Amino acid sequence: MATASSLLLHDVRLWTEPDTPVDVICESGRITAVAPCDPAGHRFAYQPPFAQESDHDGQTRIENGRGLLALPAFVDAHAHVDKTLWGTPWVPHSAGPLLTDRIANERARRTEFGLPSTDNAESLIRQMISAGTTALRTHTDVDPGIGLAGIEVVAAAAERLTGLIDIQQVAFPQGGVIRSPGTLDLLAAAVQAGAAVIGGIDPAGVDNDPIAQLDALFGLAAEHGAALDFHLHDEGTLGLWETYRIIERTVVFGLQGRVAISHADAASAAAGPDRDQLADALAEAGVALVTAAVYDVAVPSLPYFAERGVTVACGNDGIRDLWGPYGTGDMLERAMHVAYRNGLRRDDEIELAIEAATTGGARVLGLPDRRLEVGGPADLVLVDALTAAHAVAARPSRELVVHAGSVVARSGAVQTELESVHR
Repeated sequence: MATASSLLLHDVRLWTEPDTPVDVICESGRITAVAPCDPAGHRFAYQPPFAQESDHDGQTRIENGRGLLALPAFVDAHAHVDKTLWGTPWVPHSAGPLLTDRIANERARRTEFGLPSTDNAESLIRQMISAGTTALRTHTDVDPGIGLAGIEVVAAAAERLTGLIDIQQVAFPQGGVIRSPGTLDLLAAAVQAGAAVIGGIDPAGVDNDPIAQLDALFGLAAEHGAALDFHLHDEGTLGLWETYRIIERTVVFGLQGRVAISHADAASAAAGPDRDQLADALAEAGVALVTAAVYDVAVPSLPYFAERGVTVACGNDGIRDLWGPYGTGDMLERAMHVAYRNGLRRDDEIELAIEAATTGGARVLGLPDRRLEVGGPADLVLVDALTAAHAVAARPSRELVVHAGSVVARSGAVQTELESVHR
């Protein structure tokens, strides 16, 4: 089957105007027109520059949206698909309660389960696509014990799924940088192998040398033109101090808009004047916060940080792996967790969780804002819901998923005909 160069979505309701049925025209990966339609009629209010019957010759595909709600397709801004056990038999959790326990447990058992696995990663990413995610940032372990095997595995999975989802890898030093000699060289090699982002983790809590880690990673990112994404679990005044050191270096190295702090336990828990000062500094430096709203970890206040101009994104973090048994890869479910943990109840507040799961994530990945308007990317998800808040609360099935103007999933299944074109 040939791919359609244009897509016409007839009779859908945009989440920003859920009472108005429209036709959405997508061409060359962008939304090129949005026009009112008559759901009961057979003629499209917008007359496209192609004949309506041209879908028969493979140039145009027409999809009847049946009045479904159109949301922007989701962006998972923080996952670990190289670690996943998705698609394999259930594995009971065996790690201790501390971060260091989970790191050690994974190091000891990953070979036992054949990790990292291209098949596991592909299986999970397919699940993500079917649930409406069309862009993904995944943190891939890089350390002297595993080398670049994880980078290669995820790249192979991404190659199998070309055209269905955009995947960005973070070269992630899970075991630290300073305490793990040789890791810096591996991070540089990972960037040369295709990783777009360099990761860091708890400069104090893991490496016990925050200045050395931050200087090394910022220097490496500047040298290779890479973005940065730090796991920062360190809490309290120590975590806040580290956050300010990241902000300072972001400005000094000219990396505004290209640095993210994931989990950000200290920033998420900050209150009063400390939070005000921190939010303004984050916004001015263009440093984003990324949350997964997992377990009892603090979650950044969406209303507060949005008002202060700080980009907040979200992601699924680990999904059914040696770190924990939870997760489904569904970003609408993740948006629900973020909204729930924020105590959001009004529709306009809940929509902030959709923003974090779409445009917030897009900004972290350096992609265009996910706006369902002319000129915006043709990445959409159709769901049976009255409003965006209703979709977050009810988490209905994804009826149609569109990426770059092509249908990539329908009724929970990835479109195999599109795969055959790209392979």
